[in-house]
Amino acid sequence: MMQEPWLPEEDQARVGMYTLLARLLAAPADQAQLEELANLDLGDNPAGEIAVALSMLKLAAQQARASEVDDEFHTLFIGIGRGELVPFGSWYQTGYLMERPLSELRQDLVRFGFEREPGNPDPEDHAAFLCETMALMVNSREMPDLARQQFFKAHVASWMPDFFRDLEGCESACFYKAVGRLGTVFLALEKSYQDTSER
Repeated sequence: MMQEPWLPEEDQARVGMYTLLARLLAAPADQAQLEELANLDLGDNPAGEIAVALSMLKLAAQQARASEVDDEFHTLFIGIGRGELVPFGSWYQTGYLMERPLSELRQDLVRFGFEREPGNPDPEDHAAFLCETMALMVNSREMPDLARQQFFKAHVASWMPDFFRDLEGCESACFYKAVGRLGTVFLALEKSYQDTSER
């Protein structure tokens, strides 16, 4: 007999969304991932802002080519010197890399037992790393709700909504405009969820 998943369906969806955003921000979507997104099953009548944002991402994936997405990713996030956007919490909160927000994040990561993968050159306040960390936190049986809420408020809600809104508005973004929209809508819902959970 198959064991029921312990995580409620709503939380499974949150883990899935954080994981998807982490993958899309960590590296350019390749052809296999674009095909996976292009074939998303959204049901017959998708309703709600998340469903609309996922529909936009699905359409963007159907129209995208992997080579173009790769170019777009590098223009947006890497560039010559730096990209159009800098996807790091320290930059968004202070205007500089490797500043106090990163130091505070590292202290919390140690406290909760998280660490960066060996060989990853990016600081831990990269948007992809934080989305991946939130996915692990939501999926953890041991993580207290209060700790998860505090981490979200301090290290995600403090800057990532601005980052995703900027991504939506980037002139050089095409496929990643849809990623920005999904991130904006999801984090707004996540903030409401976290605020409700605090009461």
